[in-house]
Amino acid sequence: SLVQNVNAANTNVIFGDRTDVLWGREYIMDTIHGISFAISARSFYQVNPEQTEVLYAEALRLAELTGEETVIDAYCGIGSISLCLAKGAKQVYGVEIVPQAIEDARANAKLNKMDNVTFEVGKAEEVIPAWFKDGIVADVLVVDPPRKGCDEALLETILKMKPKRVVYVSCNPSTLARDMLVLTDGGYEAKVVQPVDMFPQTTHVECVTVLQRQI
Repeated sequence: SLVQNVNAANTNVIFGDRTDVLWGREYIMDTIHGISFAISARSFYQVNPEQTEVLYAEALRLAELTGEETVIDAYCGIGSISLCLAKGAKQVYGVEIVPQAIEDARANAKLNKMDNVTFEVGKAEEVIPAWFKDGIVADVLVVDPPRKGCDEALLETILKMKPKRVVYVSCNPSTLARDMLVLTDGGYEAKVVQPVDMFPQTTHVECVTVLQRQI
């Protein structure tokens, strides 16, 4: 597909509100762990499909799901990790700030006939505290934040919610280390840090970490 995004604003925001499909379909398709994903131009998706399989398999392994867990997926994008988690969880809640990504996530849940996933548009640091206030408590909480890492308010909510495990997928080891310090000071212990080379022959690396609640 050939898609044009129009952004007339003089800011550091990449995408504008208008997106025109010049040729082809509005979506492209991919499959991860047997789950089909429709991906639109403004939605985040990992660019290395072979290593994405490895990355998500590691996140699922570290989540240790038995089918009875409530899982929250922060920064869920088009639901790629959420739907993989939903295959092994009782209920999954995903939150993402980009409305188009949430539209894709809901469409992908319907496409794969998964009804144990709920998606909401908003900032993770605002939506997850609201869920917690409404009585939604995660057994496992997964975060896959941008390079700036997790918002301080989100980390505070994690410490209040006290999920058994936090699975942290990071594209920036420095902010991962910063956020891990907050969580370990709050009663968690990092059990595994597994790098996954998503960008060969560059300095960039993704890491999957699981932090287990100790107190």
